[in-house]
Amino acid sequence: MEAASKGAKEAGGFVIGIIPQDEKSAANPYCDAVIATGIGLARDFLTAYSADAVIIVGGGAGTMIEAAAAYQKMIPIIAVKGSGGTADKLVDNYLDERKIEIIHGEPSAKNAVETALHLALLT
Repeated sequence: MEAASKGAKEAGGFVIGIIPQDEKSAANPYCDAVIATGIGLARDFLTAYSADAVIIVGGGAGTMIEAAAAYQKMIPIIAVKGSGGTADKLVDNYLDERKIEIIHGEPSAKNAVETALHLALLT
């Protein structure tokens, strides 16, 4: 989350951190607003359900949970190709046989943001 927050902040964005801890001080220094949930891993659902689109960069099990939650809510998902982890495992695929929402692959974070904005406007 810190790398994404840093990139968004450096690009002039307003960064909201939804963190699993119950103390705002646990957030990374790039967050402008912090939602300290205190609900641990369940915050992955809050993060996904609050999004108009989800961008996956690398990631592990928590990222997979967020992607699955977004997938079931039919929220557009974009994965940055070559970023490793969950992103590379999911890029240009569906999470299951229902083919609810394809995970769109993009070659860079910039392209991923452009695609996310486009797809978010369609839904």
